[in-house]
Amino acid sequence: MTNQCIFHAEGITKVYRMGEVEVHALRGIDLDLYSGEFAVLLGASGSGKSTLLNILGGLDTPTDGKVFYLDQELTRASDRELTHYRRHHVGFVFQFYNLIPSLTARENIAVVTEIADHPMKTEDALKLVGLEARMDHFPAQLSGGEQQRVAIARAIAKKPDVLLCDEPTGALDSTTGIVVLEALQQVNEQLGTSIAVITHNADIAQMADRVIQLTDGRISELRINSDKRAPNELSW
Repeated sequence: MTNQCIFHAEGITKVYRMGEVEVHALRGIDLDLYSGEFAVLLGASGSGKSTLLNILGGLDTPTDGKVFYLDQELTRASDRELTHYRRHHVGFVFQFYNLIPSLTARENIAVVTEIADHPMKTEDALKLVGLEARMDHFPAQLSGGEQQRVAIARAIAKKPDVLLCDEPTGALDSTTGIVVLEALQQVNEQLGTSIAVITHNADIAQMADRVIQLTDGRISELRINSDKRAPNELSW
């Protein structure tokens, strides 16, 4: 890859202690992620992919090792610095949409844009994910796929450098999931946002620039996708 390295992780381990039992979620991860790329972190449940994503996003800290975002060492950052990092540099999309039910799609996004420094217009964020006609609808009036696209619009409205997605199609059927993946592809291509998606679905990995396979807390395979496919070409 020739683009700028935005994430550099070296020797990342994560151990959860439950009484006398130790659970090793990550076992020495070395990884670089690059500006503008669409990366998929692929692995079964328990492989450590969510733990790794949370550490990159500043939601969790490793037991050992270092993580850098550009020239900032996240593993030495204070709580205040991590809050600033999450607010201004990272957008999150989770499997469940976490929309506020009493607010419309437009208002759900405004919750984020009101605290961002240089946000997108709410209408522009919804247009990018194909929902400009639904902006005044409440979550209960939207399908699951539409709610997830609102969640994506909310995440990108603050113009983050990085979008971290945890099983964004996990609660959706394949047809709806493809629409959501197309929205992510639009964000990557039109805004140049770096995107990392974690999934257990190997078919989704076909649309990535790079695929990082995790097994038992380790990177078992890392490959550039030479046959990258559009979401509507995926075989679910």
